[in-house]
Amino acid sequence: GTQLPPPQIQHECWTMYFDGSLMKTGASAGVVFISPLGVKMRYTIRLHFTASNNTAEYEALVNRLHIAIELGIKRLEVRGDSRLIIDQVMKESSCHDPKMDAYCKAVRRLEEKFDGLELNQVLRKYNEAADALAKMASEQATVPPDVFASDLYKPSVDYKGDVGSDELPNGPSS
Repeated sequence: GTQLPPPQIQHECWTMYFDGSLMKTGASAGVVFISPLGVKMRYTIRLHFTASNNTAEYEALVNRLHIAIELGIKRLEVRGDSRLIIDQVMKESSCHDPKMDAYCKAVRRLEEKFDGLELNQVLRKYNEAADALAKMASEQATVPPDVFASDLYKPSVDYKGDVGSDELPNGPSS
């Protein structure tokens, strides 16, 4: 019969919830990392450039995947309520929009750094923590001391250049 993997491997999987928020004050994103032991790390990201809701969601995803790699996380299950993004990344559904395509490729390149990266869509009601963080950032509210706040002044991907190119120039932030 098939052997189940040893239990400790199962426990090494982290979970990440992400959500984007678009308000009059601008776009922002919220992310919650949950360690295998259930410790939560909460992040807000403010975007200081014109962004759609999808851009905000993708920025949350791309930026925090970088953080996950820095933290040495090898197995990560990502949960978000944006069907569009999860379909684009997982089902490789065609991205007609060059900007979305650039984000999609960026996520796939980051995926190679993990032993296991899975994206799953969850109902909005299960994504409330990330959603609340995103809204908190866009309302310019005071961020609690246990939340890591960051600001982005330019998009993580370059999509104005040659869209057909797979290699995106690395900015100083990478």
